[in-house]
Amino acid sequence: MTKKYVTVARFTYSTEAQIYKGRLEAENIEAKILNQYTIDTDPLISNAIGGVQLQVPEEQKLKARFILDQVSQQNLDDDGNTIQCPNCSSKKVNFYSNIKDFKSMIAYLIAIIFVVLPLYTRHDYTCEECGKKFNTND
Repeated sequence: MTKKYVTVARFTYSTEAQIYKGRLEAENIEAKILNQYTIDTDPLISNAIGGVQLQVPEEQKLKARFILDQVSQQNLDDDGNTIQCPNCSSKKVNFYSNIKDFKSMIAYLIAIIFVVLPLYTRHDYTCEECGKKFNTND
């Protein structure tokens, strides 16, 4: 019988996932990473395919989430204050890059044409509790 794995975290880059995977394995929790090589090959599609996924066996899900919650750093603003969701005041927010504005779209097109990393990227936060997307600069 094969184990059923569930996703406990998603990351934009595989290096972040590797760090968290190592922490889980140090606690004797089996973990695997999905989409790592796809995103390492083409980082621009990370958000389109759901990011790099960190998975654990279903029976270890609660223990893994508890450990990940303790390891995860809170997002802080420039003044050192914890960033909260403006909709529900939750502190469980994640930082993502996107190409929703004209400037970041041009930067990505130039990056694709010249096979370099983009010089400009727009970043937004997403609340894990209510799903609201927001930017602290708006």
